Amino acid sequence: MPELPEVETVRSGLEKLIVGGEIANIRVPYPKVIMGDAPAFIQGTLASQFTAIDRRGKYLFLRLSNQRTIVSHLRMEGQYSVEPLDAPLHKHTEIVFELADGRALFYNDTRRFGRMTLAETGLEQIAVPTLAKLGPEPITTDLHLEYMIQIFAKSKKPVKSFLLDQTKIAGIGNIYADEVLWQSKIHPETPANELDPSQLAILRDSIISEIALAIKHHGTTVHSFSNVFGEVGQFQNQLEVYGRSGLPCLRCGTPLVKIRVGQRGTTFCPKCQVR
Repeated sequence: MPELPEVETVRSGLEKLIVGGEIANIRVPYPKVIMGDAPAFIQGTLASQFTAIDRRGKYLFLRLSNQRTIVSHLRMEGQYSVEPLDAPLHKHTEIVFELADGRALFYNDTRRFGRMTLAETGLEQIAVPTLAKLGPEPITTDLHLEYMIQIFAKSKKPVKSFLLDQTKIAGIGNIYADEVLWQSKIHPETPANELDPSQLAILRDSIISEIALAIKHHGTTVHSFSNVFGEVGQFQNQLEVYGRSGLPCLRCGTPLVKIRVGQRGTTFCPKCQVR
C-alpha cells in the first residue's frame, strides 16, 4: 500500500502536470471507483480546472475551480498517469479525465480498491468522515512530543500496531513502521504505554526524519508503486530492515527476524530491539 511518502510523491507529480488543466470529458470504465452517485460526480467536475493538489495522510485532494474537491485514496495499488488523449485504456483503468489541452489523466488500479469522492471544498470531512479522525502529520510542526506521550500512555497495543493506526499518526504504514522502530531500538511487540518519554523522543525524531528522507527519494517501490511520470521510487535502496529478514542487521550483524504483529509481517533485530 502506498504510504505517506509515496502519496506525497504522487501529489507533487500531479501538481506539476495537471494544475491548470480543464476537464473536458470523463470516462468511467469502472464506476465503483466513485463513492456515491457517478453521474453527479461527473456533472460536478466537468468544465472545471484543477487548481491545486493537496494531501492529508494518505488521501489526495484534487482541488477544482468550482469550489469542489476530488478526495482520492489509492489504497493498495492505485496509480495516476498523464497520457495522450487517444491513449488506449489499460487493463485496470477505472476513470479517465480528458483534458482540454489534448491530454488525459488516467487512474489505474490493479486491485480495484481505490476510491474517489466529490466534496465541497472545505467540507471534505463531511463527505469522507475518516478524514476527521486522522492523527497529526509526521512533521516537526504537527507531531509534538507532548502529544505522543499522552496518546501512547493510553494504549496497551503493540507499538507496531499502534503506529499503523492512522487516527494516532497519519501516513505511517508497514514499511516505515519497521524502519523507525529499528532506528529507535524498540521491539515491535512492546506495549505502547511502556515506552518512556526518552524513547518516545527518539521515536518521534526517527519518524520525522525517515518520512522526510523517503519523500526526498520519491518513496519506496516494493511491488508496483510508480509516480505520475511512470518512475519507480528509490527509497527501497535505503531500507535498513524492511524486506531484509534473514540478512545481517546493519548495526550489529545479527540476522534479522520476521514475525507477525497484529497480522502484519514485521522485521526486526532480536539483539538491537530487545523487549
